[in-house]
Amino acid sequence: MLNLEDIQPAQGATHAKKRKGRGIASGHGKTACRGNNGEGQRSGNSHKRGFEGGQMPSYRQMPKLKGFKNKFREVSASINVSQLDKLNTETVDLIYLQENKKAHSSAVALRVLGNGEISKAITVKASYFTPQAKEKIEKAGGKAELV
Repeated sequence: MLNLEDIQPAQGATHAKKRKGRGIASGHGKTACRGNNGEGQRSGNSHKRGFEGGQMPSYRQMPKLKGFKNKFREVSASINVSQLDKLNTETVDLIYLQENKKAHSSAVALRVLGNGEISKAITVKASYFTPQAKEKIEKAGGKAELV
């Protein structure tokens, strides 16, 4: 019958504890496996997170980041009425401006602003018009269409 005092761990499952700092004969004497000199050899040794041995830590060398970047931001291209007058086309929209390198390729909307004058009739398709821009385009005989 098996008794409680007969229970033992499996063969090779346990090993003797290293007896550090118990003389040369132990194999772990003198410095007790801590190396030779310095902070790591002393008792009570622990570094704070980010400690780099007294050197200015990398997180303090970097400049602070200010603000944030909105990942949902939609870029819109803006064009003035005076710039519309210089274009050689009947119809102006965002795709036309992107193909002719007048608007950034990442733009998803077109805004027409009222700065300047327009002398020819142009159909403009945009997502926003200032009241002045809409008035100037229609006064010249063109159309301002919301997309």
